[in-house]
Amino acid sequence: MGEVLSLQEQGESAREFIEGLIEELGLEASVSVREVDSETIEVVVDGAELGLLVGRGGATLGALQELARTVVQSRTAGPTERILVDVAGYRAKRAEALQRFTKQVAEEVVASGSEQAMEPMLAPDRKVVHDTVGDIDGVQTRSEGEEPRRYVVLSPQGALVTSDSDD
Repeated sequence: MGEVLSLQEQGESAREFIEGLIEELGLEASVSVREVDSETIEVVVDGAELGLLVGRGGATLGALQELARTVVQSRTAGPTERILVDVAGYRAKRAEALQRFTKQVAEEVVASGSEQAMEPMLAPDRKVVHDTVGDIDGVQTRSEGEEPRRYVVLSPQGALVTSDSDD
């Protein structure tokens, strides 16, 4: 294990790893790093035909992010900050689509008075659902299940809720 790396140095380490991976895969892309906040860095990959790095439902992207985090953890003696990876704006597009879908499900929950479980999803997607529902009156959320099959349940506000834990 090396020295303690700053947030910027952790971002550069993750960027170098991802650039090397892209080169090995023979893909054309630019990789940059941006500071999201004082504890979060995002590695942004832009280019054409990068679907291979995203995968179905963002699964490959999630794995790429975990690999980048693991590489950074192996290179620093201190704590690892939050490292996000985005490819071709996938996360923003996914979040927008998930917000629209979540609002539709929330309307159905309010209208029917019955709870609805969503499909299993990765933690960042569950967070989008929880945050979206947080702005809607009459609906609440909870996460259930174990990774990798963890999912969100939307229920009418005030319904008796038991929760494994929140995301």
